[in-house]
Amino acid sequence: MKDKPLILKVTEAKYVRDYTLQLTFNNGEIRLVDFTPLMQKGICRKLQDMDYFQSYSLDPFTVDWHNEIGFAPEFLLEKGTTI
Repeated sequence: MKDKPLILKVTEAKYVRDYTLQLTFNNGEIRLVDFTPLMQKGICRKLQDMDYFQSYSLDPFTVDWHNEIGFAPEFLLEKGTTI
């Protein structure tokens, strides 16, 4: 029997400092993700407000800000720094 393909998910998010979160993924990897470069355009500018940035939550797959802003787990894994 073949293993089912893994659907990547963010399972835990912790605020670290500035605009950086520590994200844990369901594949066991943990990454630091600095969102600063991502908040320069469009709706993502809302993330520049520190109160808004720190009001993130987890939806079933990724980090979410008020059902307005979310990033694919694969993108976050790629952008993150291994710790």
